[in-house]
Amino acid sequence: MTRTSASEEGFTLLEVMIALAIIAGVVSTVIAAVNHHLAIISRDRDEGVAILLARQKIDELSTEAELPEKKEGTFAPSRPAYSWELTTTPTEVPGLRKMTLAVAWEGKKRSLALVRYVAK
Repeated sequence: MTRTSASEEGFTLLEVMIALAIIAGVVSTVIAAVNHHLAIISRDRDEGVAILLARQKIDELSTEAELPEKKEGTFAPSRPAYSWELTTTPTEVPGLRKMTLAVAWEGKKRSLALVRYVAK
């Protein structure tokens, strides 16, 4: 049997440091990717909520007897961070009006709009 000397066994300090640097790089990349995807999920959830609120409000407003040219409000108390603004304009077709309902959130930094044509 041959015996190895103590200097040939195990890893050197440099090898351990390189392995730790590689592991740290991989871990930080994974954390950044997870954080990015969580932000996308949050944005999609907010947009989904805004679409549902807009559909509900445009259904509610389209049943009113008289459509105002402009009307606005919030979805308080259930969703006070979301606000809405309705704009109605006449179209080229007599008796048909265009309803545009814009919903904004995050301090009006983000928004979306739904359009519906109604006979009035």
